[in-house]
Amino acid sequence: MKQTLLLLIFITAAMTLLSQEKPILLFTDGAPGETVKMKQVDDASGNKVAGCPVLRVGNVSEPSITFYPAPADNNSGVTIIVNPGGGYNILAYNLEGTEICNRFNNYGINCVLVKYRVPRREGLEMYEAPLQDVQRAIAFTRSHAKDWNINPDKIGVLGFSAGAHLSAVASTNYSNRTYPRVDSYDDVSLRPDFTVLVYPAYLSADNFTISPELKVDENTPPTILIQTQDDKSFIDSSIFYYYALKEAGVPAAMHLYPSGGHGYGVRNTGHTVNEWPHRVLSWLRDIKMVE
Repeated sequence: MKQTLLLLIFITAAMTLLSQEKPILLFTDGAPGETVKMKQVDDASGNKVAGCPVLRVGNVSEPSITFYPAPADNNSGVTIIVNPGGGYNILAYNLEGTEICNRFNNYGINCVLVKYRVPRREGLEMYEAPLQDVQRAIAFTRSHAKDWNINPDKIGVLGFSAGAHLSAVASTNYSNRTYPRVDSYDDVSLRPDFTVLVYPAYLSADNFTISPELKVDENTPPTILIQTQDDKSFIDSSIFYYYALKEAGVPAAMHLYPSGGHGYGVRNTGHTVNEWPHRVLSWLRDIKMVE
């Protein structure tokens, strides 16, 4: 029994390493509209969060995903597609990406980390190219449910800041694929089964309304928002979006904390908001994603 358990642990660790070493290109023949392959820039020399560097990834022209499987002996079948933030200019790739995947793997939840295109493309809406990437990520993930040992009906999106805006756009514009069909993987539903928005940006307009690209209706996936009151630039994003969800009759939850600011990921910054992953887990049980 002990040898079997050790073997399972070894296999799971090997699968995780393999997944991290071999990201999957979302568009093998090139992403829509991309004519120049940019040299990716990785920079960890900027400001730190909770004493640790933030890896800022820029110049992404070849969008990809990386699958982080939950341990074989603790796999709920639930999968979260993770979208880092960075103002649609860079990706906070460890703070709001790899660290998130590793944390939720510990809870028995599979993760798919999206490296979507940044910076913003001239002549396009800031979310337009990234939306193509996330929609393709959802399609690819759902189409590989059997191969990856995940539940195709329990695939959600989670995003931070601009990545939360992107997740909200994907959750309200799933009826129309925004990129040309690539293969049979694109023939599945693009609708996320749930949405997690952590300190979301760009969701609000004026007079308690939401940004026009957000098409909230009664079929919008169940959504949870994580927000702090002192995130003064973006608190209205969460409040206005929650109100729109409520008005549309969408199952929604919001945890509003007094302090914590913006850009903390799952690091311990000394604020109560650092507990947010546990609130998300409880909510996933409430909406019957996790049993």
